[in-house]
Amino acid sequence: MRCLSGSEEKKALEYITKATEVAQNATCKRSKCGSVIVQLDEIIGSGFNSPPQDIEEQRRCSYSKDSYHKKVTDKTCCVHAEQRAIMDALRKNPDKLSGSRLYFIRLDDNGTPSRAGEPYCTICSKMALDVGIAEFVLWHDKGVCVYDTKEYNALSFQCGLNGENSTVPSVGRLADSPHNSD
Repeated sequence: MRCLSGSEEKKALEYITKATEVAQNATCKRSKCGSVIVQLDEIIGSGFNSPPQDIEEQRRCSYSKDSYHKKVTDKTCCVHAEQRAIMDALRKNPDKLSGSRLYFIRLDDNGTPSRAGEPYCTICSKMALDVGIAEFVLWHDKGVCVYDTKEYNALSFQCGLNGENSTVPSVGRLADSPHNSD
C-alpha cells in the first residue's frame, strides 16, 4: 500500500467523488457503496450495491447475518459495487480492464462518504485480480491509499483468517480531506 499525495491524490479524490455519485444509486438498506474503474483517465466501468437486477424478492437486508449457514461467506443480498463496476466494464470496455484502477467508497447513513477500514472482501478482490485490475484505491484515515490488487486480495484473505468483523465503521467524511477544497 502506498498513500498518494499532491496532484496524484487530488486526481484520485476526483474519482472517489465520482464513485460517491454512483453510490447514491445504491438501494441496499444496510450500506450504500459505489465503485468506478479507471484506465488512462477514463471511467470504463461503474457500479453500486443493490440486489440482483434490483429484484425486491432478492432483498435480505433485514436478515441477521447470524442466521446464515456457516458456509455462506457473503451474507449480503446485494451485488457488490465492485462486482457491478467490473461487470459494467466487461460489457462496455473489456479490452481496457487489464492494468486499470478500481476506486471504492462507502457512504454513511447520511449519504456522506466514509473513510474505509482495512481490505476485507475476498469476493471482490479475487474478481478484480482475475480480470486484470491492477490496483484498488481506498480513502483511509491515512489519506488516499493505493493497493496492488494482489496485496489487496492477500490482506482481505488475512482479515478473514483473523475473524475480523467485516463491518467498516464510519470514521470521517470526504469533505474532511485537506486536499478536497482545491
